[in-house]
Amino acid sequence: MRDALPALEMQRAAVQRQIAQLGDLRAGSITTTGGRCGNPRCHCHKKGDPGHGPFCRLTRKVGGKTVTETFSTPAALRKAQNEIGEYHRFRALSRDLLEVSEKICRARPLEDTLTPEEKKRPRRSRSRSRAK
Repeated sequence: MRDALPALEMQRAAVQRQIAQLGDLRAGSITTTGGRCGNPRCHCHKKGDPGHGPFCRLTRKVGGKTVTETFSTPAALRKAQNEIGEYHRFRALSRDLLEVSEKICRARPLEDTLTPEEKKRPRRSRSRSRAK
């Protein structure tokens, strides 16, 4: 088991290096929306017209509330997609780091760090119960 410990520590260091190399990241998900507007004379209300959109939006939680961001350009959308991809990579690497750390904790031998007071066994109580 001691031979496995250095290998696990190397594996942990590799995951930590990958985390350190992550780029900009942000949480959320990108969805598309579209549809018809409220103007009855708009082209979107004509028969066979697909309507407005699709519009891509980033949705995420901030302070317990849902926040939606619309992208002004395709470049802004690509940037957000890359950042969200990095976030998903971070989540996967975090799971890997936790998994290998738990293995290290199980593999690491116990160290005798008890103080002399902690080593003393507690004495059993000598008082008897008064049964009636």
